[in-house]
Amino acid sequence: MIVFDLKCRKAHVFEAWFPDSASYGEQVAAGKVLCPVCGSKKVEKALMAPNVAKGEARQVAVSDNKKAAEVRNMLKEIRQHVEQNCDYVGEQFAEEARKIHYGEAETRGIYGETSDEEAQSLEDEGVSVQKVPWLPRENS
Repeated sequence: MIVFDLKCRKAHVFEAWFPDSASYGEQVAAGKVLCPVCGSKKVEKALMAPNVAKGEARQVAVSDNKKAAEVRNMLKEIRQHVEQNCDYVGEQFAEEARKIHYGEAETRGIYGETSDEEAQSLEDEGVSVQKVPWLPRENS
C-alpha cells in the first residue's frame, strides 16, 4: 500500500491510499478519486513529507479516511432527502422563508441560496434557518 497527499482544484489537501503508484494514476484518470471536502474529481499529488510512522499511526490515517468517507456519504443522504422533500426556491430563499414565517405562504420545507448576512437577519427575526454543506454531484 502507498499513501499520497492529494490536492483538489480548490486546494483542499487530503490523504488517499492505493495498492501502488500505477493504481493511483488509473483511478485519477478514471475520475474515481474525489476530494472528501468538495467532491472535485480534479486532484493531483501534493507535496508531502516522508512518513516514517509505524503500525498504529498508519491505522489512524486509514481510520481518518474512512471517517471522511462516512461524513461524505451522510452529506449525500442529506442532500437527497432535502431535494426529495423540500421545494427549491433559489435566490428567493430569504424572501420565501419570511413569507412562510409570517403566514403569507403555505408552511413547507424549502431550500435555496442566501448570503450569510441575510441568514443572520432571518435568525434575528426569529426565522429558523440552517446552513447545510452542499457537496457537488459526482456526475456533474
